Amino acid sequence: MLETKKPLIRSSGFYVRMRLPHNARNNRNLQKSFCYRCFKWILWFSISFYFLSSFLITSNKPTPSLSRTTLSHFGGARALIEEQPLDSSTALSHHLKNPGVSNILKGMKVYVYDLPSKYNGDWLSNERCSSHLFAAEVATHRALMSSEVRTLDPWEADFFFVPVYVSCNFSKVNGFPAIGHARSLMASAVRHISSQIPFWNRSRGSDHVFVATHDFGSCFHTMEDMAMADGVPEFLRNSIILQTFGVKQKHPCQDVENVVIPPYVSPESVRATLEKSPLDGRRDIFAFFRGKMEVHPKNVSGRFYSKRVRTMIWRRYGNDRRFYLKRHRFAGYQSEIARSNFCLCPTGWAPWSPRLVESVALGCVPVIIADGIRLPFPSAVPWAAISLTVAEKDVDKLGKILEHVAATNLTSIQRNLWDPEVRKALLFYDPILEGDATWQVLVALSGKLDRSHKKPWVSVQ
Repeated sequence: MLETKKPLIRSSGFYVRMRLPHNARNNRNLQKSFCYRCFKWILWFSISFYFLSSFLITSNKPTPSLSRTTLSHFGGARALIEEQPLDSSTALSHHLKNPGVSNILKGMKVYVYDLPSKYNGDWLSNERCSSHLFAAEVATHRALMSSEVRTLDPWEADFFFVPVYVSCNFSKVNGFPAIGHARSLMASAVRHISSQIPFWNRSRGSDHVFVATHDFGSCFHTMEDMAMADGVPEFLRNSIILQTFGVKQKHPCQDVENVVIPPYVSPESVRATLEKSPLDGRRDIFAFFRGKMEVHPKNVSGRFYSKRVRTMIWRRYGNDRRFYLKRHRFAGYQSEIARSNFCLCPTGWAPWSPRLVESVALGCVPVIIADGIRLPFPSAVPWAAISLTVAEKDVDKLGKILEHVAATNLTSIQRNLWDPEVRKALLFYDPILEGDATWQVLVALSGKLDRSHKKPWVSVQ
């Protein structure tokens, strides 16, 4: 029989000592036998391989806490996505930040025009310019200036960002942005860049990016009928517009290549509010809205504000104890959002408003009452899983709808909503963070690289 001594364990490995049985009379013949020598080496190799294989399999066996790697598609490119273990904070990870996005942005370059200060920097003398709801034009510019995708060499750029601030001319009468000068300021900027370097003329502006964070985007008018009549300026119609306005139906104010972006909400204000009122804190307000609600919706211009939606909300639920409705401004209103379960986001003059971003950022389920609205970054934000959409004609049923959701799947919606990656995707950070709003803009631009005149772009398939 095979006699095996106890393996001797050393820091460098192990070995096996053995003695083979033999008969004294034929020992000499066996020692000389070629078969014997082969048998000895095969046996030694087999035992060594067994121990070595066992060691490697045991030491490399994955544990349940390790992530799983799956193959997925993002946009048109194939990328590896690291899936985190599913829990309440990552229930919808397939919608959220994707490490594979880095591969899509790799190699993409954006040139930021250094325009005279009259187009941007001079407007910053008013502090509101960089903090009000239209300030995404400032935030995007600042984030791109320090981004890794920025290039100082225009010849290697895929896209050209034109930083013009047109929403910082605040009215001295009501304090709202006056954008009557927007078209002329934009046109002046285009004349400037087209006369200085050749890139605008090379592409007729098709690889140039502008920001229009106004009620009706690059139509540059606060009243929809006037905006539709004017349309997008001819000199911008071949470019890419980052705009807060977007609807699903055909509309003159989106007859241009566009990306719908969120209105600006300060990340600092959100962080300060959440420090005092955490997402999972007490929410003692059932349904909340603070803002303009006209008792008589037809204003002096003869137009009906909010298509009467806000007036209907006020008339129907103004005395309903479930609804916390306020018509006057309050500087600390974010604390009210953080205490609420449902936050109403009805249409105003335009379908979008900063309430949408504030609700998501502060963990209050947004109730969208704006027919046909296009929401920002749908590939990153799972809107159907974190919000409710109520048709404008169903405002009378709003109370019953919210009661039903509260009794059935409110907890599930909140769990999806409170994922920090969802909040990040709608906020503009400086410097840029992977997955934030400026990052999502770059991802959207990466899907438009066919407009680049730098060189033929080879996508990863």
